[in-house]
Amino acid sequence: MLDAANIWELIVRRAEETPDREMAVDPDGQRLRFGDYRNRCEQVAAGLAGQGVGEGDVVSWQLPTWLESMVLMGALRRLGAVQNPILPIYREREVGFVVEQARPKLLIVPSTWRGFDFETMARTLTDGSDTEVLVADRKLPEGDPADLAPAPTDDMRAADAPVRWLYYTSGTTSQPKGARHTDLAIQAAAVGMSEALHLREDDRFALVFPFTHVAGALYVYSALAYGLTFIVDEAFDPSTTIDFLRREQVTLAGAGTFFHQTYLKAQQDLPAGEKLFPRVRTFPGGGAPKPPQLHYDIKAAFDGAGIASGYGLTEAPIITMNDTEDGDDALANTEGRPVRGAVLRLVTIDGEEAGPGEEGEIRVKGPQVTKGYLDPALDRDAFDDGWFRTGDLGRVDAAGRVTITGRLKDVIIRKGENISAKEVEDLLFTHPKVADVAVVGLPDVERGELACAVVVTAEGQDAITFAEMTDHLGAAGLITRKFPERLELVDGLPRNPAGKILKFELQQRFSD
Repeated sequence: MLDAANIWELIVRRAEETPDREMAVDPDGQRLRFGDYRNRCEQVAAGLAGQGVGEGDVVSWQLPTWLESMVLMGALRRLGAVQNPILPIYREREVGFVVEQARPKLLIVPSTWRGFDFETMARTLTDGSDTEVLVADRKLPEGDPADLAPAPTDDMRAADAPVRWLYYTSGTTSQPKGARHTDLAIQAAAVGMSEALHLREDDRFALVFPFTHVAGALYVYSALAYGLTFIVDEAFDPSTTIDFLRREQVTLAGAGTFFHQTYLKAQQDLPAGEKLFPRVRTFPGGGAPKPPQLHYDIKAAFDGAGIASGYGLTEAPIITMNDTEDGDDALANTEGRPVRGAVLRLVTIDGEEAGPGEEGEIRVKGPQVTKGYLDPALDRDAFDDGWFRTGDLGRVDAAGRVTITGRLKDVIIRKGENISAKEVEDLLFTHPKVADVAVVGLPDVERGELACAVVVTAEGQDAITFAEMTDHLGAAGLITRKFPERLELVDGLPRNPAGKILKFELQQRFSD
């Protein structure tokens, strides 16, 4: 399977090898087999070709995590289009920017979903442009595959392999940036994840995050390459999703800290001896660094099945990944070793090469790294002599494992001294009164910035006081000058669908 020249060839190979094996299932009981997947992809490809979509055309699509979304992804790859999946949380600002910059031939959206009118937005944003709107509510256009032109035969390993994927970053504080990828980037990241998780044909993997995230394509590649099944839910809702995963006998319950915290609480709420996920063998993670204590809590609650997390970005997915067979210290405190083909270097804030165990910005080369942004002017700051600058801070231990220590932009600079928000967050997370926490920098005339701890109180506990917070940090060995000067209590932290905390919202809320 891994020898396939491109992703469409992989779809064909898997369909011929195991046509009756289950590829995916959704809450409505729809079950998609690998043979059916290929057939439906070709039918939809023919339907899209009838609307003028061909090789090299940009097609933007903003659909939920549906089986039809997986089919659309395969259909566009059959045509050799440049597909641009867009997160469903994006609205006029982001989608308008994408339409203006990428100039898609087609913009595919649902009519309405979760109370939002996507069709009206799409038609408004494309009015007067060459972009056509296709409304797809769980139904895609179909045609006769016999009418299709031959599938493109490009080899993703070739130096001139075409760009087939365009993913935009979140754009929470600036305009989104369009990262260009080839099939090779998708393969390299997917194989790196799959090897570390030791994926196998009897695995049933939770796919409960937005499918239009770059990880969606990685998951499809993994299903095709390793023959496993995905349990697909259109949006993560603890009141329904957990029962769905339980019913479908999930073995890998992803996909990040927020999800894992939710699974942990659900298990703790069950009567003693009752198992939430009887077959679960690991909890894959990513999207944001995890509190180390969470791994131990999950492992204790789920009979030894802990968290196996990885690290990557839209521009370079799955750079590192923990192996499920790693020891607890590695699983709790690191994001694993670089996957096959990825090479890292760390550069200090002063611009020097970081030594062993020294903090520095992570820079990476490898097949999963973007070919550059759609706006080439952005490449100058993004690359340093061919090394992609991640903007993330970390350390590498003697075994080559990476620990993320924060973001360059997430370092709080108080009176000229650097404070890692993540270091303080990890310590506060171990307090029994703290269910969730984010530490953010707020502007301050005297200090430049002050550190503010934003805390969600644990269920059944009184709210933590400022004195209890500082006493806990002191007892944990944190130096006094890193203590937060401010404590705010909230009911919940704002997160994107991938589980990452939206710190800019907290900064806007609590800045005076």
